Amino acid sequence: MATLSLFNLTSISPAFRFKVSAMAPSVVTTRVAPAVIVGGGRVGKALQGMGDGQDILLRRGDSVPIDFQGPILVCTRNDDLDSVLNSTPLSRWNDLVFFQNGMLEPWLESKGLKEGNQVLAYFAVSKLGESPIDGKTDTNPEGLTAAYGKWALAVSERLQAGGLSCKVLDKEAFEKQMLEKLIWICSVMLVGARHGGVPVGYVEKEFHLELCSLIAELASAAASEKGLIFEDAMEDRLCAYSRAVAHFPTAVKEFKWRNGWFYSLSEKAIAQGKQDPCPLHTQWLKDLKIV
Repeated sequence: MATLSLFNLTSISPAFRFKVSAMAPSVVTTRVAPAVIVGGGRVGKALQGMGDGQDILLRRGDSVPIDFQGPILVCTRNDDLDSVLNSTPLSRWNDLVFFQNGMLEPWLESKGLKEGNQVLAYFAVSKLGESPIDGKTDTNPEGLTAAYGKWALAVSERLQAGGLSCKVLDKEAFEKQMLEKLIWICSVMLVGARHGGVPVGYVEKEFHLELCSLIAELASAAASEKGLIFEDAMEDRLCAYSRAVAHFPTAVKEFKWRNGWFYSLSEKAIAQGKQDPCPLHTQWLKDLKIV
């Protein structure tokens, strides 16, 4: 359900659009800041559908306008991020909002965007043009999607206007949730791939022990590397999310942005004469001839 708020219509800024709820007995509105949306795939089109025509949708190679005030929602593949920066005026880089899965921190830091806006999108868009499905679970019925940065509130308002949940988090809380999602995608996709690419729900049900063992292993490695402590019951949360998106197929993709980060921790430890912090992960990658 969208969060609904009453506004004094005489004080509304023209920079926002307002949606009237047909179910409300009086005028009830939700504001959504117009945005530039980079990427016309499933997520980009879904985000555009939450606007009212004031958004600008850019395709591959299009340049981001310098004079458009508002967030720039980046919904491309990770490997296209360099080209997105090249098409964006330097003065607008801090307005970029990254919706990509995976470990973006090293790339963001290399571009001077350590405090860059990010979104953990725990919602699914099955096909182009279909409405997104919120990834609410039995352990997190309030929803898991989260945003961080300068434009976090604007993103949250847009998603809530589209019927999705979205929390606004500070840097530390966001980093923990980002790592949890990274652990989920690296674990469930690898376990599924080693069993022929079975769906996510099948992994959670039939290979539950393998999945939980890998989640625990990667969580321990990430906590040690980042010097943080995760909330208890991570395995329960991530298995619950697996059930919520049970139809997703599994495959190890975008290696350098996902499993590659954990494999780099293994390589670093071994080079220093230490034990591999992710032995299951390393072995299963080798079994699939990914490394």
